[in-house]
Amino acid sequence: MKHTVIFDLDGTLLDTLEDLKEAVNYALRTRGYTEHTLEEMRRFFGNGIRYAFQQAEPTLSEEETDALIVLFKEYYGEHSMDRTLPYDGILPLMQTLAEQGYGMAIVSNKVDEAVKALAAHFFGKYVTVAIGNRADIRRKPAPDTVYAALHELGVPKEDAVYIGDSEVDLATARAAGLPCITVLWGFREKSFLIEQGADIFAERPEEVPEILSRL
Repeated sequence: MKHTVIFDLDGTLLDTLEDLKEAVNYALRTRGYTEHTLEEMRRFFGNGIRYAFQQAEPTLSEEETDALIVLFKEYYGEHSMDRTLPYDGILPLMQTLAEQGYGMAIVSNKVDEAVKALAAHFFGKYVTVAIGNRADIRRKPAPDTVYAALHELGVPKEDAVYIGDSEVDLATARAAGLPCITVLWGFREKSFLIEQGADIFAERPEEVPEILSRL
């Protein structure tokens, strides 16, 4: 039985999509580009903000993408918690895992400052290690953030399970050598996740402890 859980953030613990949409559309609107719907945004996210802008506007130059990212960060830094909330059942899940003695960490391709702020605000009672996108570490699907989190927790990878909602999370878990529980309340459809190799699913947060007990 494993005793450590490494969580993805967006689409797994937090429903951040509305705030991400507003921040991306603010940047696009400011630079004269077309805004996008919530469902379009759902497909864009999972691999960081640069990837999201490149999906929104595939012909962007690197320089223009950089300009959009600056605007996004300015807006999102002030509005990252306007509509963002934990998914139903997530806080009870963390309470249960804490009572069962699990260690928990968060790894994300979101900007590191935002990851730490959101983790502290919503999950500070349960999570002390939260790692986002920063210059000195490769982002997911490279395993580096997972290994860094395990190092901070002081546990080997053999003791850990990864939980996420996207193809990037599946690839990250594979790269890190961790089993992956894929959640179905996030940003991707089950059929797509199956195509990406997902084989352990949680439809609701309350299912997670029983699944963990079997890994």
